Amino acid sequence: MAWDTLGTHPVKMSSFRHPLPVPQAPCLDGPVLLKDGRPAYLRRARMSDLPAVQKLLERTSDTARLFRFFHGVAADNPEAAGRLIAAGNEQPGLTLVITVGPPPDPEIAAVASYSPTRSGTAEVAFLVADAHHGRGMGTLLLERLAMHALEQGLDALEAFVMGENREMLAVFAASGFTVRRKFAAEGWHIVLPLAVTEAGVRQMEVRDRLATRASLYPFFHPRAVAVVGSFDTPSSWGHRIGTNLNPSGFHRAVYPVGSGFLSGSSVPAYPSVLDVPGPVDLAMVSVPATEVMDVARQCAETGVRALLVATAGFGETGPEGAALERKLVEFVRGSGMRLIGPNSLGLIHTDPAVRLHASPVPAPPAGRIALSSQSAALGSAALEYGAELGLGFSAFVSVGNKADVSGNDLLQWWEEDDNTAAILLYLESFGNPRRFARLARRVSRRKPIVALKGGRSRKVSERHGAGPGRSNIAALAAEDRVVDALFRQAGVIRTRTLSEMFDIAALLARQPLPRGRRVAVLGNARGPAVLCAGTLEQEGLTLSPSPDDVRAALAAFLPPGAEVANPVDMSPSASADDYRRSLEVLAASDAWDAVIAIFAPGGGQTAEAVAQAIAGACRAAPEKPVLACFMTSRPLSSKQLSELPFPVYRFPEAAAMALSRIARYAEWRQAPAGQIPELPGIDGARGRTIARAAASRGGGWLPPSLVHELLDAFGLPRPASGLACDEDEAVRLAEQIGYPVAVKPALAEPAQKAEWNGVHLNIRDAGRVRAAVASVRKAAVHTGAARPDGGTARPALALVQAMAPEGIDTLAGVVQDETFGPILAFGLAGTAVEALGDVAFRITPLTDRDATEMVEGIRGRQLLDAFRGRPASDVRAACEVLLRLSRMIEEIPGIAEVELNPVRLLPAGQGALVLDARIRVK
Repeated sequence: MAWDTLGTHPVKMSSFRHPLPVPQAPCLDGPVLLKDGRPAYLRRARMSDLPAVQKLLERTSDTARLFRFFHGVAADNPEAAGRLIAAGNEQPGLTLVITVGPPPDPEIAAVASYSPTRSGTAEVAFLVADAHHGRGMGTLLLERLAMHALEQGLDALEAFVMGENREMLAVFAASGFTVRRKFAAEGWHIVLPLAVTEAGVRQMEVRDRLATRASLYPFFHPRAVAVVGSFDTPSSWGHRIGTNLNPSGFHRAVYPVGSGFLSGSSVPAYPSVLDVPGPVDLAMVSVPATEVMDVARQCAETGVRALLVATAGFGETGPEGAALERKLVEFVRGSGMRLIGPNSLGLIHTDPAVRLHASPVPAPPAGRIALSSQSAALGSAALEYGAELGLGFSAFVSVGNKADVSGNDLLQWWEEDDNTAAILLYLESFGNPRRFARLARRVSRRKPIVALKGGRSRKVSERHGAGPGRSNIAALAAEDRVVDALFRQAGVIRTRTLSEMFDIAALLARQPLPRGRRVAVLGNARGPAVLCAGTLEQEGLTLSPSPDDVRAALAAFLPPGAEVANPVDMSPSASADDYRRSLEVLAASDAWDAVIAIFAPGGGQTAEAVAQAIAGACRAAPEKPVLACFMTSRPLSSKQLSELPFPVYRFPEAAAMALSRIARYAEWRQAPAGQIPELPGIDGARGRTIARAAASRGGGWLPPSLVHELLDAFGLPRPASGLACDEDEAVRLAEQIGYPVAVKPALAEPAQKAEWNGVHLNIRDAGRVRAAVASVRKAAVHTGAARPDGGTARPALALVQAMAPEGIDTLAGVVQDETFGPILAFGLAGTAVEALGDVAFRITPLTDRDATEMVEGIRGRQLLDAFRGRPASDVRAACEVLLRLSRMIEEIPGIAEVELNPVRLLPAGQGALVLDARIRVK
């Protein structure tokens, strides 16, 4: 029978163009979310799991065992249980299990494995307990098995599925992989070529988003809330929560648990969660840290879905607290709950259908801004400050220690929340930066994300140990610069202070995005307008001159002596109506993309009157952003600010800064999303084989021979070269390559290379080749260097390399960071890197847009242009080097560091050459 093809057409990794590829190093030991939002654990199977797997068999039906083994198998058959976990333990392959239930004895709910059957192919098989069918376990297991098999160099997975096993057939059909199937004697023969498809990636993202939103639903839409703590005094946490819950309009059940009475009620608190008479979705907990686990057990027993722990004394206090926190999280997840906190200030959801105010802080006004804060104190201050500015909030979540629910989860919730127009994040740390980058890049296409990151000084090298054995990249990659790169890639608007964050939020909440960088400035005093104009230009915005028709329209009604150029100075005598009419003229003109109006007191007009005039102009031109600056000692009240359709700033610099940040975001959002382009000449399987072999020998810095093989496997261009063991071989190589040549040491360790300083250039005859090799030999004896190039049959002493044409030398490299993952760098080689730190960073995987922005973003970019008879450098070739380097790191996660230094950029259209390279594997 002929093969049927289901699903999407495969795209080889070399031509994969989705901007957010699936991470090629899948998590094989950690929490997962099931389709219904309940947490579970996925991990590798161990032989010690045999008793639990036997129990799984006993819980499955005769039909389920028939579908798995293709014949009747007794539930108590120990041989069958052993077969389920043999792959990866007693036999080649991999077996994964999903467990549910709290520790120490969670039950195995599903098991799946792949076992190699022939070259490049492995057979997969699954068994899911009947009680857990329909929860997405089979899909999760197939995703992890497929990505692991791809990482191991396999080409396809295959399976044999009985025709009656419709659920398993549906899992394969919805996997996102292209499915080929053929009907055989006992059922369907399924083949999944291990080629990632764009549709497959999108399906995985949708599954993740739906599961995450399902898991958070009980926090934001609880049917009932239990408040666990003390209610004895007005200052107690439970009393304050109860005080805020009732007046907020939350009309669902609230159950006090603990001691005392709920505020406003004569009903005493229940002794424990077990005594609560009705079902509870959300439990708010503030009891001593040593008692939190007991409360969590009560919540699990009564079916609570969401736990918010306000109690401090966990991971923030040291090793003992961290251990207590890990124990709590394991129990909560194992029990199918999710956790906000510990050390959380609570959450607020102002949706009119919910009106949940589960926090001790005063209620903020309702609005369209969502705020997540890792700091309770800063979150409270931010809500108060936002309210002073007249801003309203759709939601507030204090994530505390982020032991479970994090900003990444909240991004996926607010992405689909119709009441949220902008997202504010205060971050002190990243749990999973690469996941944040993928999510934020997607969310930022729909809604702006404004982030304030605390702590900006530490360098990546400090986390890994600095020294002569580390690359220049590790020494240069300050954490703050990496965070900048991550935010820039993801379209996140970064701020440095809380006031900046709310300056930007005020504009996002009240005005549309600008369509460009052209700004008009309007005021009644020259000084503030000039100050604003200067700040705008410093921030990269443009003050386009007033067109003739605008000048004429303004001159027709403004007082004599008014300046109608840009900035427009109406003079101190300008009336409120002059503001309205001038703004209408400026906003109606196509010459500008935004307008800033500045009011300075002293002309007899009141701030209130001018504000109403500006509001009228805004309503007449709602498609163009308008900002206002009121430089008055008597600012408008919070109520007045909340009623205005435009943001108000105290000083013009703040308005200019906010507009510049949002203009950049608007440009990012309007530009096409970056793609991962097709790169010919890449042999990822060969590269992985080289790296695995090196890792099996202990890893470390690779010898030049293996470095060259890796460069070739990923199409990174280098001059013709060869390794010589002595003077005679060096001469033969030089004559084969052709003079002139360079002779360099053939040792890999950075420390030794630095000590040698034995690079000999422009050698044009055999005598000088021999002299250069002799110099290298002498230096090796002098320095005591003992590690020769281990990639050749005999120890190599020198590298003989063709001299490269003239060009501009640059640096490209990667360092693996425990927090951010692979960090890719680009800059000019030499003093520009070492002394000035002129390097651009990005997080891998790199898109074509990322690569272009890296090259264009260095301060020395103009040196790559034509200058005084020197031709322009091949910038496109530089971008391709970065893309190929990113691909190398994505294909080979075992690479710890890469430094290509220098990479010589030849004249435009002639390419680039890697003149020297160092690669270290784990």
